[in-house]
Amino acid sequence: MPNKMSRKRRPTPIQQEFAFARCRRRRPGAGRKPKGERAGVSHKTREVLAARFPVHVSVRLERGLPGLRDKQTYRELKRAFAAGCDRFGFRLAQYSVQTNHVHMICEGRDKAALARGMQGLLIRVAKALNRLWARHGRVFADRYHGRILRTPREVRNALCYVLNNARRHAARLGKALLDPFSSGFWFDGWREAGGQMPQGLTDRKEVAPLARARSWLLRVGWRRRGLLGMLEVPAAGAT
Repeated sequence: MPNKMSRKRRPTPIQQEFAFARCRRRRPGAGRKPKGERAGVSHKTREVLAARFPVHVSVRLERGLPGLRDKQTYRELKRAFAAGCDRFGFRLAQYSVQTNHVHMICEGRDKAALARGMQGLLIRVAKALNRLWARHGRVFADRYHGRILRTPREVRNALCYVLNNARRHAARLGKALLDPFSSGFWFDGWREAGGQMPQGLTDRKEVAPLARARSWLLRVGWRRRGLLGMLEVPAAGAT
């Protein structure tokens, strides 16, 4: 019988250590958060929206795309606005088109209606612009930014900011009274026009690419703070 003590003991296993290569790729979300135009739009849950409150909406183009303040481009935008301005409980009441972004004053039956209507409108716009520019891919840099307007003063400030936004960049308007890339020609709240739609400035044959406002704030309430002046320059962040 072999001697058990003569058997060789197996060496105790030793845990090996591995040196992992250090990844030099930037981790998504790491580092200081961007500010200004690069900051994008927060993806937090949007506020609950009541039908009585209008919303100031803005959306920005992807970088590197052609500017929007072009006659042919604007023609396509107006067609898209006219087709999508009154759907799913969503209404586009006023707008202005800037070089790389669009401002809008909208109404929604509720948060879901606003989101669905904006989604449909932006899809129409994106398809129209891609077709015009003979390209494919994203058109808007991020989802839309919306700010709920709850008082007559907030609504008036937002209307001034949207319709007279080009006055903050004087070179864009020159001697023009109204921004030709805005809905100002269909707006009935100008002081110079006595609270009526400007006569002789709108082609009556052209269908307004807008929906009629229904909320009290957007129809009547804001006027208690005074009609808008065509030469009024909105302050930055006026809403």
